[in-house]
Amino acid sequence: MNARRWPSFSMASMALAASAALAAGCGPPEPDAARAPGGNLVVEGVPELPSGLRAQVLRYHNTRSASLLGWIGEGVLIATRFGDTTQLHRVAEPLGMRRQVTFFAEPVGRAVVHPEGRGFVYAKDVGGTEFYQLYWREREGAGADRPLGDGRSRYVGASWSPSGRWLGYATTEGNGVDWDLHVQDLAGAKRALQEGAGVGWGIRDWAPDESRLLVSRYLSVGESRLFQIDFASGKRERLLGDVQAALGGGAYGADGAVYFTSDHEGEFRRLYRLASPSGRIDDAVALTAATPWDVETFALSRDRQRLAYVTNEDGVSRLFVVNLPAFEAIALPELPWGILSGLRFHPSGDRLGFTARSATTPADAFSIDLETGALTRWTRSELGELRAEALIEPELIRYRSFDDREIPAFVYRPRGSGPHPVIVNIHGGPEGQARPGFSPSTQHALAELGAAVIYPNVRGSRGYGKTYLQLDNGRRREDSVRDIGALLDWIAAQPDLDADRVAVAGGSYGGYMVLASLVHYGERLRAGVDRVGISNFVTFLENTQAYRRDLRRVEYGDERDPAMREFLQSISPLNHVDAIETPLLIAQGLNDPRVPASESEQIASALGAQGVPVWYVLAKDEGHGFRKKPNRDYLAVATALFLKERLAP
Repeated sequence: MNARRWPSFSMASMALAASAALAAGCGPPEPDAARAPGGNLVVEGVPELPSGLRAQVLRYHNTRSASLLGWIGEGVLIATRFGDTTQLHRVAEPLGMRRQVTFFAEPVGRAVVHPEGRGFVYAKDVGGTEFYQLYWREREGAGADRPLGDGRSRYVGASWSPSGRWLGYATTEGNGVDWDLHVQDLAGAKRALQEGAGVGWGIRDWAPDESRLLVSRYLSVGESRLFQIDFASGKRERLLGDVQAALGGGAYGADGAVYFTSDHEGEFRRLYRLASPSGRIDDAVALTAATPWDVETFALSRDRQRLAYVTNEDGVSRLFVVNLPAFEAIALPELPWGILSGLRFHPSGDRLGFTARSATTPADAFSIDLETGALTRWTRSELGELRAEALIEPELIRYRSFDDREIPAFVYRPRGSGPHPVIVNIHGGPEGQARPGFSPSTQHALAELGAAVIYPNVRGSRGYGKTYLQLDNGRRREDSVRDIGALLDWIAAQPDLDADRVAVAGGSYGGYMVLASLVHYGERLRAGVDRVGISNFVTFLENTQAYRRDLRRVEYGDERDPAMREFLQSISPLNHVDAIETPLLIAQGLNDPRVPASESEQIASALGAQGVPVWYVLAKDEGHGFRKKPNRDYLAVATALFLKERLAP
C-alpha cells in the first residue's frame, strides 16, 4: 500500500481556529439545524458506506435513554435526546410527556436544581472542549438564561447551599490551571473561597446553617483529602488527620457528624460516620464494614434524616436507604438489575429518585416512595425497532492471567453454535470499570455480525479492591496489556469462539490498550478500533490540558523525570509502529482536552507511511468522544463495516 496522502488541512491551524472560537464566547447559541456530518467530519481511508448497512446499524442506534437530574416540584428534570444532541426536559408526572426546555446545538446533560425548585443551573461547553460554562434558568423560563461565568474559564462541580442562596463551584478563572473554589448568589455577588491552591478541588457539601463547607482534593485514584472551610473567614482545615487513602463523598449530618467513604482500613471503600469534623479517621465508625464491595456513591436527604447509598458488587449496583442517625434500614421494593446512579432525594425526603440501566434496557428515571415502598417509573425510553426479548445479557466470567491472577470479564455470546468471531472491548480510565450497561453497538455486533463481545476488567480497574487497582501503576503498566494476551488464550480454549477472528477496541486509555495489544499480539488480531487513544505517553502528558496535567502525571509518571521519560517512551505504541501490521480504525475529536487530537494524528500518519491500512475519522466539532448523533451515527456505521470486513471468515 502506498503512503497515505492526508487532506490539506493542518492540525495546528484547526486547533487554533477551535481556540479562537472558544475565546469568542461560550454563551448559548441561537437554536439552529444540526449541520450535516460531512461539514464536520474529515475522513481518510474509509470507503463509501453502504446504505443498507447504514439502515441496519441505525436500527440499533435510534434508541433513547433518560437520566434523572433532580426534582422540580412534584415533577422531575431529566436529560434525554430527541434531536441530534442530549438536552434537558421536564416530566410533570410518571411516564408523562417529556417537555424539552433547552434547545442547543451543543449537548446539555448536567444540571443542579435549586433547593426551593426556583429553577436550575446547567453546564454547557462548545465543540467538546469541556470548558463548561454555567447558566441559570428560571423555573418558568422567563427571559434569557443568565451566564454565571466569564465565557472563557472552566466551571465544574456546581453545588447549592441548603437555602439556595449560594451556588458554589470550582473554576480555572484565576490562572487557567488551579481549581479555585468560588461562590455566588443569584443577585450576581461573587466571592472567592480559595484560590491558587492547585488542582483537583471540589465542594462536597454545605453545613445546614451554611457556616462551613466540606471540600475535597483529589490527588490520585488512591488518595484524596477532605477539608473544611469556614464560610465567613475562608479559613481551611484538614479533616481526618494525615491519612493517605482514597476518600469519596463527604456530607454533614443533622447533628454535625460527617459522612464519607474511604478504603483506609481495607481493600474496599466503606461508608463512615465521624461524630465531629475535628476527629481523626480512627475515630470514625464504619457503617458498612460487613460489605466486601465498594460503596460507590451516597446521598443525604435535605433534612439529613435519611441516607441512600449504592454498592458496586462485581459491576452490578445494589441500593440501600437508612434512617439517621441510627442507620436503620428502610425496606425497598425489588429494583431493576443493572447499574444505578444519580441519587436524588425529593426535598420532602419521602422519595428517592435515581437512574437505572442494564445490558438490555437503556437508562431511565425511577423513584421510590420511602413511606410505602412503591417503585415509580418516570420515563420509558424507546428501543426503536428493536425487540427487548431479542437483546442479550452478558455472562460474568473470570480467566487466569500470566501471574495466575483471576481477571473478571463480561462475555456477550451471540445466539447459535459458532465458532463466533470476537470483539474485545477495553475500558478507559485506566481506573474505569466495564459494567453491564446498554450498548447499541454491542447488540448490533451480536445480532448482525454474529460476533461475541468481551469486556475485560484488566488489572488497574476499579471495583475489585485497592490492591487490584494499583497493579498497573508505574513500571507495571504493561502488565494490563499481558492480561489481554491471557484473554486471547482463554478465547482460544472456547469451542464456540474463533481465535483466528478477533478484534480489539477501546477508547481513551482503552485506545492505548488497543495500540499496545497490536504491538504485542498483532499476529493474533484481525483489527483494532482506537477511539481518542493515547499513542505516546510523553506527548500526551505534554499536550493534555494544563488543568489536568499534574493529575495524569500521578497516574502515569512524570515525563519531566529523565528515567521516567525513558520508560514512558519505551512503552508508547508510537515508538513501535514497525511491529504493527493489523488494520486500524481511528476516531478522534479535534477539540479533545484530555487526549489531544495530535495523539491520533501522529499514530495514523506513522502507520499510513509504512503501508498499514488505516481508516481515520476526525470530528471538528467534538472532544473526548462523539456526542452528536450525526457524528456518532457515521462512526457507528463505519466501525460496523470495518469489523464486518475484517472479521469475515
